[in-house]
Amino acid sequence: MSADSDLDATPTAACGHPLVRGYLDQLTHARRASRLTGENYARDLAILLELAGDTPLDQIDSHHIRSFVGRLHGRGLGGRTLARMLSAWRGFYRYLARDHGHARNPVRGVRAPKAAKRLPKALSPDEAARLMEVPAESVLALRDKAMLELLYSSGLRLSELTGLDLPGIDFGDATVRVTGKGAKTRIVPVGSHALGALRAWLGPRAALAPAEEPALFVGRAGRRLTPRAVQARVRYWALRLGLPSRVHPHVLRHSFASHVLQSSADLRAVQEMLGHASIATTQVYTRLDFQHLAKAYDAAHPRAKRKA
Repeated sequence: MSADSDLDATPTAACGHPLVRGYLDQLTHARRASRLTGENYARDLAILLELAGDTPLDQIDSHHIRSFVGRLHGRGLGGRTLARMLSAWRGFYRYLARDHGHARNPVRGVRAPKAAKRLPKALSPDEAARLMEVPAESVLALRDKAMLELLYSSGLRLSELTGLDLPGIDFGDATVRVTGKGAKTRIVPVGSHALGALRAWLGPRAALAPAEEPALFVGRAGRRLTPRAVQARVRYWALRLGLPSRVHPHVLRHSFASHVLQSSADLRAVQEMLGHASIATTQVYTRLDFQHLAKAYDAAHPRAKRKA
């Protein structure tokens, strides 16, 4: 097996063991598992037998299991694969305890390493700039340009963008007040390109939205845009402007963070602008030194270049 050069586990090898064969038969007949499921379980149990070597199954304890997991993880198996494998081993030992008198289940309580979170691929600064080139050909295009500029300018989450109300934008201070996870608010700098796009959108927005609608971004009917509608518009413009088809709002947030961090060593400022969980409370946000944030933003963001 490629994940561990010491292992040459095959489903056939596992099926030769009487206890494994009995368990697989039960899966197939009593639980009506599919052929593919049976093959996957056989492969996972073959790996267990190979790792166990000369150690009898009833003498394997949790220390052995953790060692097996560490060995496999060290040779390239990811968290999701190991979690699936542990599930197969755990079920096998439940069967052994129930039908063959084994005293313990050594897999109980053993967890796979956490699977690494896959971050979306960041756009290059040139790609991000191209996505901002939405032509001012319609009211909705003006709205979409403002949304794209703001997502990239300030690293907003999709829910933060769709939750924005008109009073959230402060053109005088060039900031936006957003409500993030856990109803925590923060103030984030907004670049000049985004501010210009927002100003261009406010006139057409006033003609679309009824007076009682507070949302900054509205649809044709004058009501707050849904997250799904924003996702669709980002995909539309990415395809139209020649970018990869899988561009979505979080790609712009990730691009914002990547581009600022590439230009600035001030990780703390970037964390604060993104509203990451490491800055835990609303009180922390209200005590931020905004001049410090603005300086880091203006020095690092590709589209920040605001005049003093």
